Amino acid sequence: MKKALVTGITGQDGSYLADLLLAKGYEVHGIIRRASTFNTGRIDHLYQDPHVNGVRLFLHYGDLSDSVSMTKMLYDLQPDEVYNLGAQSHVRVSFDIPEYTADVTGVGTIRILEAIRESGVKPRFYQASSSEMFGKVQEIPQKETTPFWPRSPYGCAKMFGHWATVNYRESYDLFACSGILFNHESPRRGETFVTRKISRAVAAIKLGLQKDLYLGNMDAKRDWGYAPEYVEGMWRMLQADKPDDYVLATNETHTVKEFVMEAFGHVGLEWEKFVKYDARYERPAEVDLLIGDPAKAKRNLGWEPKVRFKELVQIMVDADLEMLEGKGLVHQHQG
Repeated sequence: MKKALVTGITGQDGSYLADLLLAKGYEVHGIIRRASTFNTGRIDHLYQDPHVNGVRLFLHYGDLSDSVSMTKMLYDLQPDEVYNLGAQSHVRVSFDIPEYTADVTGVGTIRILEAIRESGVKPRFYQASSSEMFGKVQEIPQKETTPFWPRSPYGCAKMFGHWATVNYRESYDLFACSGILFNHESPRRGETFVTRKISRAVAAIKLGLQKDLYLGNMDAKRDWGYAPEYVEGMWRMLQADKPDDYVLATNETHTVKEFVMEAFGHVGLEWEKFVKYDARYERPAEVDLLIGDPAKAKRNLGWEPKVRFKELVQIMVDADLEMLEGKGLVHQHQG
C-alpha cells in the first residue's frame, strides 16, 4: 500500500486529493495545525465512508513554520509521496500579513525539502506553485517557460518555493515537481475567495437571506478550472518517469464580472440590482490577466480539463443553494 503525506489536507485541494488517493488505495497522512476549533469540515465525510473507516486516513499535528515536526514526521512515516499544499493562500490577505505569508508559503517549502534531504527518506515531492507567480504577465498565454513577475507577497513567496523545489531537484537529485496551477474552484472553495463569495451570495440572495454582494475589481481576468480535476494532475506528475514542472489550466480566460453574470443568470436574477463596489477589496497591485497553456501536461501526462467555465459556475451555485436550503436557514428566515 502506497503512503502519502499531505500538508494542507483540510483545504480545498487537500480534501479532494485525499478523496483521490484513498480511492486509489493509498494510506493517507495529513498535517493539520493545532487550533482551538476543528477545521476538518472538508474531510469529515471520509470518516463516515465505510471503505475508509478512518483506517487509511490519519491526521497529525504539525506546522510548516516548524522544521522539527516536518523532519520527525518524515522519519516516522516514511511516505512514498509528499504533497505540499499547505500555505497562507489568500492573495489579498498576503498584503496584510506579508512576513507570515513568506514564512509559511515560501520558507515552509524549504523546510520540507530540507527534511526530505536530511531524513534520507526518498519520497516523490509535489510543490503547489501558482499562476500568481506570473503576476504582470510577460506573454499570453502563460506556460512553463514564461518569466515570473509576481504582484503580491503571496506570489513572491510561491516563487521562492517554486525555485527552491527546482534547486533541490537539481542539487540533490530529488524527485520533485512543481505544478503551476491556475485558479481552480469548487463548492469546497473557502468563502473569502471571490468565486465562492459570489456563488454563496447568489444562493443567499435567491433564497432571500442576503440583499447585496460587495466586490472590488470586476475586470480582473482569470483562468478558472475545477479543483477535483487539478488534484488528479498533481497525482499524475508524481507517477511520471521523471520529475518536471507543469502548468495546469483551461486556456480560457474570463472576468470576475462574467462569473457574476453567469452566476446570477443561472438563478434567473439580474446581477446589476445586487452587486455593489467596495474599494476595500482592491489589491495594492493587481494581476490583470491570467490564461494558462496546459499543452505540456496534456502531452506528457495525458491531463486535460473537462469542466468548463459555465458548468463550473453552475456546479458552485447549485451546491451553495443546496447547502443553504439543507441548513434550514430559509424556513427560519421566512418564518
